[in-house]
Amino acid sequence: MAMDVASLAEAPQLSNKVKAEMSKKKMRPESPVLVRIFKQESELEVWKVNASGQYALFKTYPMCRWSGKLGPKTKSGDRQAPEGFYHVSAGMLNPNSQYYVSFNLGYPNRLESALGYTGEALMVHGACSSSGCYAMTDQGVGEIYAIVQKALDGGQQRFQVQAYPFRMTTENMAKHKGDPNMPFWRTLKEGYDAFAFTKRQPKVSVCGGRYVFNREFADGEPSDPLAQCPATVGGAENALMAKIGAEQKKLDAAFASATPVSSFAYSDGGMHPSFRSLLKQKGAEGMAARISRTKYPVSRPEAALADPYDD
Repeated sequence: MAMDVASLAEAPQLSNKVKAEMSKKKMRPESPVLVRIFKQESELEVWKVNASGQYALFKTYPMCRWSGKLGPKTKSGDRQAPEGFYHVSAGMLNPNSQYYVSFNLGYPNRLESALGYTGEALMVHGACSSSGCYAMTDQGVGEIYAIVQKALDGGQQRFQVQAYPFRMTTENMAKHKGDPNMPFWRTLKEGYDAFAFTKRQPKVSVCGGRYVFNREFADGEPSDPLAQCPATVGGAENALMAKIGAEQKKLDAAFASATPVSSFAYSDGGMHPSFRSLLKQKGAEGMAARISRTKYPVSRPEAALADPYDD
């Protein structure tokens, strides 16, 4: 937020400061990257492979704006920011975005297309305006863009983006137990837990109308996302599956005694508390001048200030 917006006139490059931060964490600029997004907390995490060969958290970025409410995107015009598992290749990076720079999440993915979900151009981009995208400010997206571009240039064919409604702890899940999206969120939690337990990118397959993680199939990857999942082979991941199953049982127990929280009703998306403070101090125009080189307007500032989540 302190960066001079005028310095963003050129395409972002990996700064010496970021390189030094990576070096301290035993990460190379060219090493693979993975991104996690959390709506409720309005945060985006960048993870990189370190010297151990596993992913480690590099940095957490506050998100300036997302739109809609908690839950997946299902149709064009619903203002929903998507939730799910996406994979971004070099061709999905846009250095000439109207929001400074951006990358396309690839919504709808194979599962979403099979389910009949519609929408296009769902991005992570700059400024602080959203109608289904994740807006990170020009400063934030510039740094993120430089990091992921360096990883792709270094040989990573595509990086995974995991987009969640919130941090999928047992406690957070229990607070939302009455939400109609809970069956879908429980599936997302399986992928969330797989990454948490292994610090390795989960292999994502789609069958049976849902995501399936870290499974190997006898006849190769399922071709029909809605058909019943085919037989699996191998047992190398049995220990991981046991841990994920234990988490599901823990969640069932928490649901049995939890009282749902009804305070997370979004009028239109959210904003990280740090940016809400800036919005209150500077107003929408003043804030736009601070975080966008084109002073792109903050979308629905009143709704942003009504975000029910406070860190």
